[in-house]
Amino acid sequence: MKSLFLMVATVGLALGMSSGARAQSEITLLSPNPIKETIDKLVADFEAKTGNKVKITYGTGVGTRKTVAEGGALDVTLLFAPFDDALKTGNVVKSSATVVARLRLAIAVKKGAPKPDISTVAAVKKTLLNAKSIISVDPAQGSVGGATLLALDKMGLTDQIKPKITWVTGGGEVQSSVAKGETEIALGPYLSDMRNPGLDIVGALPPEAATPVDITGFLSTNGKDPKAALSLLDYLKSSQAAPVWQAAKAFPVR
Repeated sequence: MKSLFLMVATVGLALGMSSGARAQSEITLLSPNPIKETIDKLVADFEAKTGNKVKITYGTGVGTRKTVAEGGALDVTLLFAPFDDALKTGNVVKSSATVVARLRLAIAVKKGAPKPDISTVAAVKKTLLNAKSIISVDPAQGSVGGATLLALDKMGLTDQIKPKITWVTGGGEVQSSVAKGETEIALGPYLSDMRNPGLDIVGALPPEAATPVDITGFLSTNGKDPKAALSLLDYLKSSQAAPVWQAAKAFPVR
């Protein structure tokens, strides 16, 4: 009877230790939702290779920065630049900053419409100046709007172009408006999620016209398992992850 009790206790202890080990290996990840499809694929690959589990929380590009600023950074947090306000609170380890991929601003038009020339800065300027209407995500709602404003500033077009831009709350509304012919040009991320069948993606703007947006990962200052978190961050920028980023029309880090 005593040996049976000891055996049960030993099994219970082993199960408890195993459960604790599994809990420690669960990594939490905060990510902007424009890259959800890509992150889901990369995380699934990472889990299969390492046996670690990843719990993902998604938010808008602006929302994730606010979450970090308010103390809600997870074990690994991905942010679209710029993110100065998010770093000031000390919720992430600044020295852990790792660019995992880059996004570029793209132009889309209604399916079948003539595709404008965007091969050079001069061509992009001409296209935007000649456009009757442009639509993008409100900078207060999504990072692509901020990228749009930065591009206009870089090209010296802010005053001329801003009056004819319609700002909306989400990328779906941007795409739908152009697909329906309500707006001539969409400015959005050069990602596979710009896949409304009513759109033709003209392409990404040249870097001289729109600076690529870094997707930067950070480790939390309060992470429970920094080693496991770092292994996820390293995987997201690895050569193994590069083809997944490329398939999504994002640009892996060289």
